[in-house]
Amino acid sequence: MRVFITGGTGLIGSAVVAELLDHGHTVLALARSDASARAAEANGAEPLRGALADLDVLRAGVAKADGVVHLAFANDFSGPDALAAAVAEETAALETLGRELVGSDRPLVTVSGTPWVPGRVSTEADPPATEGPVGGRGRAVAAVLDLAPRGVRSTAVRLPRTVHHRGEGGFAGLLTTTARRTGVSGYPGDGAQRWPAVHALDAAVLFRLALESAPAGTSWHAVADEGDEVRAIAAVIGRRLGLPVASVPEETYGPLGPIFATDQPSSSARTRQALGWEPRHPSLLEDLENVRP
Repeated sequence: MRVFITGGTGLIGSAVVAELLDHGHTVLALARSDASARAAEANGAEPLRGALADLDVLRAGVAKADGVVHLAFANDFSGPDALAAAVAEETAALETLGRELVGSDRPLVTVSGTPWVPGRVSTEADPPATEGPVGGRGRAVAAVLDLAPRGVRSTAVRLPRTVHHRGEGGFAGLLTTTARRTGVSGYPGDGAQRWPAVHALDAAVLFRLALESAPAGTSWHAVADEGDEVRAIAAVIGRRLGLPVASVPEETYGPLGPIFATDQPSSSARTRQALGWEPRHPSLLEDLENVRP
């Protein structure tokens, strides 16, 4: 299968590209800069120059592909306006990708987040969050899944709050970055809230499985660790950086503060059973031992 991928040179995207190539697929990767194009080529993909906002380029990518994997996101968490702009850009991109695939029966695999369900572990049957700082992403993904009756084999891989590799990535990576900046390895509240996690290489396998065989209109959880307490995550980061570990205000984490303070455990039991997905790489707490002072 020839696969068009957005976000193919990031931490997760690079792993997905390698996984696809290792299983006989070819990859056309959206590249927003010369550096990204060189990275895509080095990873074995053919670059297609353009940004996520270049809708004509997205259309061209779809026209050349047997399937699409969408991973790109601006990841600008500097403030509410920047986050809203990133969500709006992604929404327009997904609408474009979806329209181009209608009636083709080709797969479109998009990315989502594991939902928050008060008082219990979330499952694949729970709907995506459509309110809050990133609620727009949930609405966009729901629209993609609604394309299933229109001849698009649309699926969503829901990523946990931390997708990690060699001690970097995800919300845990933001904790590390903030710790370096503030001199304290912090956590909001009492730190008992739980975050799910997955290694990037394990997540990549699930993206491939969804692309190859997942039924239209379905959502899957790329969750290896159901939920580590944030204070335990901060403790490893603090030890690795040689910094004190303490509770800090939610505001320390900007617009993501309310999300950081929320208990968000998640299960992948149905995903493992239905798709045969089995995580094999280090857990988050093990991988954080790679954080360098």
